[in-house]
Amino acid sequence: MVIVISALSILTLILIIYIFFLQLQLKNINRQLSKRLEDHTRQPISLELINSELNRLAVNINKCFKVEETLRLNVVRDEKRFKEIIANISHDLRTPLTAIKGYQQLLAREDLSDKQKERLQVAQKHAQKLGDLIEHFFRYSYLMDLDDINLKQINLTNIVAECIADNVDNIEAKGILVDFDLNESVLALADADMVVRIVQNLLRNSILHSIGDITIKVTKKDVAVIEVMNSIKENSQIEVNRLFDRFYTSDKARSRSTGLGLSIVKLLTEKMNGKVYADIHSNIFRICVELPLMKSHIREN
Repeated sequence: MVIVISALSILTLILIIYIFFLQLQLKNINRQLSKRLEDHTRQPISLELINSELNRLAVNINKCFKVEETLRLNVVRDEKRFKEIIANISHDLRTPLTAIKGYQQLLAREDLSDKQKERLQVAQKHAQKLGDLIEHFFRYSYLMDLDDINLKQINLTNIVAECIADNVDNIEAKGILVDFDLNESVLALADADMVVRIVQNLLRNSILHSIGDITIKVTKKDVAVIEVMNSIKENSQIEVNRLFDRFYTSDKARSRSTGLGLSIVKLLTEKMNGKVYADIHSNIFRICVELPLMKSHIREN
């Protein structure tokens, strides 16, 4: 009986020691994974294992890392190729478009009938749209490569007010009003030129698609927030989760949008360590841009 108890005690002790070493190995795996995430390294998991299943787990984790790295490199390569294609297309299209516009200007000087003038104006209008599209392509490819970011204290409220003033003609032409409160000055840590481009794109998108007045708010929470809200048609088919994708547009005919405006908003916002999102509630479409606050603003909160 004593021998049996002794044997069980020894087995129990061995089992406890084995479990202890397994816990150490699992802790080691978690430590390496945490370090990989925190330091953004691509080091494989390395262990001295006493368990074949844990050994296979480590091997499979490293295989997943390798697949992930291959996919990342492929994305980087494809992005570079995409930017080159857009830049080349933009350049190649500008030359013939310049010639088209030149001949249109020459025709406008001729003695044309009213019908001919009307047709020429239609052609000029479409040539201008094509020019805008080419410019969007070129601008997007340029912004994707832009690393010269000048982060400094900016008055977000003032910038939004100036952008609204710049779009007064478009706002009045649409017959809508913009509700914006200038009372609170919000200071953000951002690039002023990028913020102007973001707000201009948000305004153009809102003016283009709104069926009523527009509400814009600039507030501070843990971050600086720009909210642009407008009413939309009840049957509007907007896929919010795809809204900031390149070339996405809810206008299936693609007659009024290049689908690049909001993707540029996302691109620039993320370059300034911010984020952007959208939602729809009761036919009110809202886009929010969040940017880091100045430290002085954070202390005030």
